[in-house]
Amino acid sequence: MTTNSTEVVGGTVPALVSTEWLAGHLDARDVRICDVRWYLPHVGKQGRDEYGQGHIPGAVFLELDTVLARPAYDGPGRHPIPDARAFELAMRRAGIGPQTHVVAYDDAGGSIAGRLWWLLRYFGHDRASVLDGSIVKWRAEGRPLDTTVPAYPEGTYEAQAPGGGVVDKHTVRRLAAGSEVVVMDARARERYEGQENPVDARFGHVPGARSAPFAGNLTGDAAPVFKAPDELRAQFEALGVTPGKTVVAYCGSGVTACHTLLALHLAGHPDALLYEGSWSDWSRDESLPVATGPDAGA
Repeated sequence: MTTNSTEVVGGTVPALVSTEWLAGHLDARDVRICDVRWYLPHVGKQGRDEYGQGHIPGAVFLELDTVLARPAYDGPGRHPIPDARAFELAMRRAGIGPQTHVVAYDDAGGSIAGRLWWLLRYFGHDRASVLDGSIVKWRAEGRPLDTTVPAYPEGTYEAQAPGGGVVDKHTVRRLAAGSEVVVMDARARERYEGQENPVDARFGHVPGARSAPFAGNLTGDAAPVFKAPDELRAQFEALGVTPGKTVVAYCGSGVTACHTLLALHLAGHPDALLYEGSWSDWSRDESLPVATGPDAGA
């Protein structure tokens, strides 16, 4: 069975690194650890506060709402892709340069960390990984935490012009009607079916989309990690993802969909597309149709 390697081979880096690997590279000058913990407003926690109470040594904190996205609806949806220059400056302030291996973590199975992994690749920086098991596994193993905010020299990271990988609502509507396209909804099944909707304008999902909750990419209860690539491949094949098909992922605002794009990457489908605005964009446009109920293709 293929495994998720954490070895750096031929100058490239893996999409996932283990807690063991990271523990052995805490002092590596070419590794920058980024804490991107974030919570929906009703949770009652702030990522920066959690960071201040204890983070992986050497980690810098990056705020989802101000670094990994533009302001809500300053573009499609609640978390539009950040402006390239603003993202570039934020990465430089974190001490990131062109050769830096960035390792992102959260406390939610990589559901937020996947966004930084995807953005770095979107802007041309392939030296990016997600910590498999997140800080939850790190803590469970008794590894050290720190409350010190590190100061790094300013980096020289440069954001490259994006080469694609993003689609808008009009493209999604057209693609979802085709037989050679798989549109996947990474939200919880209850939100897909329209049973609940804590933040968006309408209940339901994009007609024709398949239900693929991002949590299904993980295995384990106490400290979930990504499933092996073979398992992910079989899981996506059951949803209709086969070689040659176009794949689009969306979620509530374009964040946790990146977790599914990471899982697709691990499964051998690196060219899947992100619907940037996701449901927060689609549900606000009353001219667009909405479907509710279970996945008709399940």
